Amino acid sequence: MQDTEERMSVQLGITLLSGKCVYIEANPEDSLDLLRQQAQIALGVGRGSLQSPGGEDLRGSRTVEQAGLRMGDMLALHIRQVQVFSSKLSSAFAAILGDGFAVTWGDSRYGGDSSAIQGQLRNVQHIQASRGAFAALLGDGFVVTWGDSGSGGDSSAVQGQLRNVQHIQAADQAFDANLGDGSVVTWGFPGNGGDSSAVQGQLRNVQHIQASWKAFAALIGDGSVVTWGHPECGGDSSAVQGQLRNVQHIQASAEAFAAILGDGSVVTWGDSRFGGDSSAVQDQLRTVQLIQASAGAFAALRGDGSVVTWGDSRYGGDSSAVQDQLRNMQHI
Repeated sequence: MQDTEERMSVQLGITLLSGKCVYIEANPEDSLDLLRQQAQIALGVGRGSLQSPGGEDLRGSRTVEQAGLRMGDMLALHIRQVQVFSSKLSSAFAAILGDGFAVTWGDSRYGGDSSAIQGQLRNVQHIQASRGAFAALLGDGFVVTWGDSGSGGDSSAVQGQLRNVQHIQAADQAFDANLGDGSVVTWGFPGNGGDSSAVQGQLRNVQHIQASWKAFAALIGDGSVVTWGHPECGGDSSAVQGQLRNVQHIQASAEAFAAILGDGSVVTWGDSRFGGDSSAVQDQLRTVQLIQASAGAFAALRGDGSVVTWGDSRYGGDSSAVQDQLRNMQHI
């Protein structure tokens, strides 16, 4: 009987998008769900979807025999959709494959070549890109960086601090990492946000961070805001610091920030040409629910469904031509 069962079993190849492949023995009466579970264990990955050579989703109680699988068939295990990352000024790309591995391509000087740390790029959850470097957040809370050292590709000076990272954010040449205890670690070009030492004592209980081109703004748990980086890009919020109370949300353009307060009003700072000065529309900025930003302008959605815009007209700061149509808006 044992010899008969062995003759009836089929060997199937299971591949990941990274190219990793294993072969498993399956009995014809095994369910497709069991086959998928065996594949996940053999490859050492989390739950995914198993696909036939023709792209059919293999799942459920159907058996290997009923699915028409034969000796030598190559099946694909997809863990999640492929995600591609880059910055607007970058000359390279990075992608997280369905199995959590990462691959890169493009200019090798600016992150297109990750061969030196490829073995570390496993179980990647998220990637952020600066102008010339990448930072990958792994499933265990560690961070791996590569690319131009002047753009944040070298995090060796802070690597010992990059533990239990919850989120990473990128500016033009710098990165920040939110840790599980609410503190922040930064690296990269010092003047563009890579050095937060001047405000490090204030970076506690950080809830969220937004990045402009060369600066960062952190929303603290008590509703206050801490900024650092290039002053002209919003790194200096001292002129409006007294107004930044009970902040609910922060949004960034390339060189300015806008904060929604608890009463629905808005405070802005940074380069006036790129939305840092909202004085011309300040009396309209009431009951604001949401703010979106382009590179040089902001658009605020109010509680009545209308929209208020300001900033550089070339980037959408002037919506007068369509203002009559901006009624009962649900989202921008």
